[in-house]
Amino acid sequence: MSAGQIRSNIQKGVKVQIVLKEDQRSGKLTLGVVKDILTNSANHPHGIKVRLESGEVGRVKEIIL
Repeated sequence: MSAGQIRSNIQKGVKVQIVLKEDQRSGKLTLGVVKDILTNSANHPHGIKVRLESGEVGRVKEIIL
């Protein structure tokens, strides 16, 4: 399980790479800062869904440290 699939690894203010709904086929990643965590479960096989400060919503693929 990758870090982006586990809710406890993601906090508000963390820089992440997400895949937007419209980019799921291409796999294009979008860089941003987490504003809200939208997934309630502890983990998710496709990545935890977040809203970025830019307003974009997608699933976390990578956490930038």
